[in-house]
Parts: sequence; C-alpha cells; structure tokens
Amino acid sequence: MSDEEVGARERHETQAQSADRRWSDLTQEVRIAQTGSQIMFGFLLSVAFTDRFARLHGFDRGLYVVVVVLGALATGTLIAPVTYHRLLAGHHVKSHMVGAVSRLVAVGVCLLAAAIGAALLLLLRVAGLGWAAWPIVAAVLVWFALCWLALPLHLRRRDAPGRDDEAPPGGASR
Repeated sequence: MSDEEVGARERHETQAQSADRRWSDLTQEVRIAQTGSQIMFGFLLSVAFTDRFARLHGFDRGLYVVVVVLGALATGTLIAPVTYHRLLAGHHVKSHMVGAVSRLVAVGVCLLAAAIGAALLLLLRVAGLGWAAWPIVAAVLVWFALCWLALPLHLRRRDAPGRDDEAPPGGASR
C-alpha cells in the first residue's frame, strides 16, 4: 500500500477525495516555486540588454546562456501543471495526474536549483570572485540539498508508519 493510500485511509477519504486534496496541496506548492522561477527568468532576460553584459566574454557569456536556458526550462516545467489541468480536467484521471505532475514539479525544482546555482556563479564571477565563487556556489547547493531533500526525507523516515519507538506529541500512544 502506498503512502498516499495509507494517508487517505487514516483520513477516511475516498480515492477521489485524496486525489483532490493532494492536487490542491500540489498547486499551492507549485505557486511558490513558479513565482520564484518566473521572477528570476524575467530578470535574466533583461540582463542581456545592459551595458555590463556587453563586456562579458568567454566562459561568463556561455554561463549566462546556461543560466537562461536553465531558467527557461525551470519556468516551463513549473508552469506545466496548468496545462495538465486544462487538458485533463473532467477526464477522471486526477489520481494519475497528481502522480505525473508531482514528478514534473520535482524536476522543475531541480532545474530551478541548477538555475539559481548557475546564476549565483555568474554573479559572483562578475563581482570579481573568480575561482573563489565555485566553493561558495557548491556550499549554497549543498544547503539546498539539505533543506529541500535531506531534512524532509529524514522526517519522513523518522515518522514512518509502524515506528513505535517514539511517542507522538502530547504523550498519547499511536
């Protein structure tokens, strides 16, 4: 039995109610990531029209292209749930759509992290840090991995169903 099925049973939800709740949760999460990616992408597009951009050469100009492409991919991927909903609404496939869109959002967030990392690298290099920018960017990406992956996975593992080695808050037994 999947985690979603266990959660739905514990909440006394039907499969359709569970899919509706998970879809609502997913769209709220996407709104946050979508806004960030769109703002960053819009800013990146404007950079090419500045005087400072004309002075970028070699690696930094190529890095800018990578940043813009990653930003475009992240933005497009994080907007995709809208088209899924528009094209599939009313076709009674919400539980399948939730799974597919969840995976798509995970890819979009990874692309967003890569775009942020590459943009930070470009910014720090242009600011004059040169090779010192690399370890800073690596540290930021490690921080993202900790906040976005390691800590949530730790909580999921710690609070996995069937673990009786710790009592839930309030002292009640499971």
